[in-house]
Amino acid sequence: METGALLKPPEDATPDSPDAGGGESTFTVIVAAAANLGIALAKAVAGVVSGSSAMLSEAAHSVADTVTEVLLLTALKRSEKPADEDHPLGYGPERYIWALLAAVATFVGGAVFSLYDGIHTLLAGEDLGDPLLSYIVLAVAFLLEGYSLRTGLRQAHGEAVALGVPLRRYLRHTPDTAVKAVVLEDSAALAGLLLAAGGLLGGQLTGSGVWDGIASLCIGALLLYVAWVLGRSNVELLVGRPLPEPMRARIREELLASDHIEAVLELTTLVQGPREALVAAKIDLRDGSTATEIEWACEAAETRLRTAIPGISRVYLDPTPGRGGGLGARRG
Repeated sequence: METGALLKPPEDATPDSPDAGGGESTFTVIVAAAANLGIALAKAVAGVVSGSSAMLSEAAHSVADTVTEVLLLTALKRSEKPADEDHPLGYGPERYIWALLAAVATFVGGAVFSLYDGIHTLLAGEDLGDPLLSYIVLAVAFLLEGYSLRTGLRQAHGEAVALGVPLRRYLRHTPDTAVKAVVLEDSAALAGLLLAAGGLLGGQLTGSGVWDGIASLCIGALLLYVAWVLGRSNVELLVGRPLPEPMRARIREELLASDHIEAVLELTTLVQGPREALVAAKIDLRDGSTATEIEWACEAAETRLRTAIPGISRVYLDPTPGRGGGLGARRG
């Protein structure tokens, strides 16, 4: 099922449900990429003119963010490809592979360079030039990054409100890692700009490049944290995250609503994308049900599941003999 077919999340949806994705993710990522591309060049020029390692670290930060946005756009586009014979379950999880590469780009392109440059500055020192251009670039960059962050937060807040959950919980659990990456990286960018300005100001007041080196190290540590959070989120989704327990309970209820289904012996769910999930269940059917009744019972159960939770894209039901009151959910 295509992600665009989901118009409204169910009332009991949660941030890590398949309905927690957003159709605005592509626009959000494009805005972030456009902002970072111009900022990276301006920071690099200002860093060379002022001799500030913190500004050069911020330039590396913006370059890493631009590469990240390109990877996220690739993830969004490739994950929308429909299922085919070679990929019968679709391409949804591919977005998390590209998003994981984006986290690696943040680590390598931003964090490692910033840490190296900060250590080099502390050990070798630096000649401070005129910081005026750097201050101007930082101010403009702050405005552009702020606009990009506002776009990401507006999308995230709208989806959090639709799901009835706090924004912080939505960002922590959402399977839409594209908007999560934009919000985290733009927040880190604003913090990095303040750190770079602090390093410049400290160097200007004291005449020492130590403050600039410390600012560069702090920017590197900040990027390490962002890369770790994004990497962990994408790895978790690649390994396989189930639907949350409230939704699994709802699925069991919908299956047991059938007159012919006596018990749900085993239930497996898998989030495949922001608005896509798979459900597989072993079900114990009523003794004496005919083949036709079993077929129609399974068809009706699948229809109820798709109606109750629109993000469910694939349903596999396996009629299985009961095991005499096993661990599965049974009709009350």
